[in-house]
Amino acid sequence: MKRILTFMTLFALLLTTCEGAPGPPGLDGQNGSIIASSAFEIQVDFNANNQYQIVEPYGFEVLDYDVTLVYILWETNDGQDVWRLLPQSTTFVGGATLTYNYDFTQTDVKIFLGGTANFSNLDAVWTQDAVFRIVVIPADNVSSVDTSNLNTIMALGNIETFEVR
Repeated sequence: MKRILTFMTLFALLLTTCEGAPGPPGLDGQNGSIIASSAFEIQVDFNANNQYQIVEPYGFEVLDYDVTLVYILWETNDGQDVWRLLPQSTTFVGGATLTYNYDFTQTDVKIFLGGTANFSNLDAVWTQDAVFRIVVIPADNVSSVDTSNLNTIMALGNIETFEVR
């Protein structure tokens, strides 16, 4: 009986003192909170006075590696808004093109018209009351990614070429 009791005690000690590998680290200071993108909508009129472009400040902090996406409200289908990611192009009868495009900085986003169409001759549906949704996506710089095993990764994934810029 003493041997069984000794064996059970040793077994219990072994189970309670074992420690496995640590899990993945969490985000410092985040306490498990959800990181959400910032988004807002604007309604725009494009005309010769604003050179068929609009510059909109964010109104909140945008960090160095955050990125911006811009969507245009293209249509409404059965009461549902249909959004399209810019750039978005249309070709008119006769071959003229209109492109809604954008660029962004850390302080603002610029939405502008491009293409071969004469913007002053466009119907108002293309230039007036256009609704855009601007989404700023938080991002971190991962320039310290280990690229020493790229050849192995490419062989396993059947990737033919990979270029690091």
